[in-house]
Amino acid sequence: MPTEILMPALSPTMEEGTLAKWLVKEGDTVSSGDLLAEIETDKATMEFEAVDEGTIGKILIPEGTEGVKVNTAIAVLLEDGESADDIASTPIAAPAAAPAAAAGNEAAAPAVSEVPAPAPAAPAKADGGRIFASPLARRIAAQKGLDLTQIAGSGPHGRIVKADVESATAAPATAAASAPATAPAPAAAPAGPSADAVARMYEGREYEEVKLDGMRKTIAARLSEAKQTIPHFYLRRDIKLDALLKFRGQLNKQLEGRGIKLSVNDFIIKAVANALQQVPQCNAVWAEDRVLQLKPSDVAVAVAIEGGLFTPVLQDADTKSLSALSTEMKDLAGRARERKLAPHEYQGGTFAISNLGMFGIDNFDAIVNPPHAGILAVGSGVKKPVVGDDGELTVATVMSVTMSVDHRVIDGALGAELLQAIVDNLENPMVMLA
Repeated sequence: MPTEILMPALSPTMEEGTLAKWLVKEGDTVSSGDLLAEIETDKATMEFEAVDEGTIGKILIPEGTEGVKVNTAIAVLLEDGESADDIASTPIAAPAAAPAAAAGNEAAAPAVSEVPAPAPAAPAKADGGRIFASPLARRIAAQKGLDLTQIAGSGPHGRIVKADVESATAAPATAAASAPATAPAPAAAPAGPSADAVARMYEGREYEEVKLDGMRKTIAARLSEAKQTIPHFYLRRDIKLDALLKFRGQLNKQLEGRGIKLSVNDFIIKAVANALQQVPQCNAVWAEDRVLQLKPSDVAVAVAIEGGLFTPVLQDADTKSLSALSTEMKDLAGRARERKLAPHEYQGGTFAISNLGMFGIDNFDAIVNPPHAGILAVGSGVKKPVVGDDGELTVATVMSVTMSVDHRVIDGALGAELLQAIVDNLENPMVMLA
């Protein structure tokens, strides 16, 4: 019986995407692992692989279609002995609305279901996360009396596929722990006037309507949530950069032959990473009913791209050299601007850096990006009159920074200690190499 190929969830939070390009055509034979299409999520363009083998019988969603919900049928796959006539004679179930992905628990993976019988509902793990298995695998498991929570998946990202359940031994299914039903949350009140109401305010005025893409919608939703739900507080400091700039010049001269040129931002990344080790209570994230305190320093850095931004994460930044951080950051930033980052490269981290100094901004306040505990907003280095240690007036290159902090994770005194560590690292850059 023909099977539907469904719009995949390529990241834990993906609800819809753009079917940017088909890499196969009707009549093509595909095997598990073959590339089927390119899918644009709100953050990146990713390749979608086949799970089962067969022949592409019919393409249901043309390339270039935007707003395709996760689990919508996008094509029909024929198995051995089936033909296009089987598609015409078999009613294809109408695609159901895609459920929202469970952030942090669902793996990004494609989905395939058989037509027309509905698949059993996805089972849940003991911790509440959904088991990712193809509908065909779930159906076979139900027929054989298998408990999917006891089966290891061999598909992409650990997805349970047909072969896994066919080779499994039947066993009594374990009853999932039941949880009391939760009443649906009341709909949130509109944050402002409706789109039509705003448009009416500007009747008779010339304007161009710019459609929001997935990235801009996601940024708007996440920043609104962050500002409304995170109790921000702000800590500000001026940092004297003269010693750092001199040290950077010496290092860059020595690195000329290796094609590496360190930026001030590279030093800031290293300073933050080291400071998170010096004040480990701040190397943490908010997880609703608990705080997760991480051991490594995973630092996110905001990268502006057309229409939005990415925050690629430099993992284990405290253990990497300045030259290694510089090379990795250039690679991540380049691929971010091409929207070629994989989800694991821009998710995670405990603390972020947003540097607008290169745009001439003296200082600003950044919004904490959940679940991070804080973000450092970095302004430009400007020559200013300062009072030296000897009490005499002198000129120094001064950079203003503002640290936005989630008060649920970090208290005021602890935040001040972290910012002091960052300042000490930047004003004494040689210490970071020790």
